Amino acid sequence: MAGHAIPHFQNDEGHPVIEIGVREFMCVGANPPYDHPHVFLDMGDDDEKVCPYCSTLYRFNASLKASESVPAGAAYHENAA
Repeated sequence: MAGHAIPHFQNDEGHPVIEIGVREFMCVGANPPYDHPHVFLDMGDDDEKVCPYCSTLYRFNASLKASESVPAGAAYHENAA
């Protein structure tokens, strides 16, 4: 697979809130092998969305790029096999 068209985020550190720069994204939970089913989430017109699997609260932050997060390091990048 040659990268993700939709940004993916993970929460290895167990942060209660992760700010991201997109409203449509995938949550993977934690990094494999501790991930959950990769679920597509869409905030729509809202500024927050809770993942139904891991309960991470994602909050939209317009000042961030699609690959950025606060706290830093929540963007998930699949390792090539």
